[in-house]
Amino acid sequence: MLTHPTLDKLHTLRLAGMAKAFEEQLRTPGIEALSVEERLGLLIDRELAWRETRRLATRLRNAKLRHNASIEDIDYRYPRGLDRVLLTKLTTCQWLREHRNVLITGPTGIGKSWIACALAQKACREGFSVLYVRIPRWLQELAIAKGDGRYGKLLAQLARTDLVVLDDFATAPFTEESRRDLLEFFEDRYEVRSTLITSQLPVEHWHEAIGHPALADAILDRLVHNAYKLNMKGESMRKRCTPLTSTEPCEA
Repeated sequence: MLTHPTLDKLHTLRLAGMAKAFEEQLRTPGIEALSVEERLGLLIDRELAWRETRRLATRLRNAKLRHNASIEDIDYRYPRGLDRVLLTKLTTCQWLREHRNVLITGPTGIGKSWIACALAQKACREGFSVLYVRIPRWLQELAIAKGDGRYGKLLAQLARTDLVVLDDFATAPFTEESRRDLLEFFEDRYEVRSTLITSQLPVEHWHEAIGHPALADAILDRLVHNAYKLNMKGESMRKRCTPLTSTEPCEA
């Protein structure tokens, strides 16, 4: 059998996973004991697994997550008011299928962004498209996009993203322009996509922080009523996550 031409053809067809598995089969003693159907099944399984790995890598790269976090590494031992039942429910990603939101609040350094990234990473693993942004910088980018003609395209791209993580909500005063940008964003996503927000402010103070009663009503109406809320508390985890003492993934 001419193995090299076969491998070349597999690569030409962009079946890299199958080609790798075929090479391994050629080096595996006793592989001839398997039937043609069994060997072909192994090749197809490897190709499917290779493609899904590539797709996941692409989703994670496009997500631009701030932390390399995963739900398996969430630390429940540190006292910070984590609702384990709720987090377990969120890790199923059913809230994304139902187009619901998640609001994570708590003091600085408690691990809000880390947990947000862990949930976002799980969403990527489940096949959802994700984008992480810090709100102050993101609002600046929207303002720039208006000037160079990319605003509509950028909003359309956001509207197609299954999960957008907005980190650091209400850490700076909103302008009239940024309020209207937020309303456009949430209007596009209402009951069709999910948003995850982290903030140092409790949810009950968001209306005041937005600063415009009518726009605040419209924004929060599209955000809060169908959202899961995770209110964290406690001291900053950065106190225990120093380079000299930390041997585990740091959530701060």
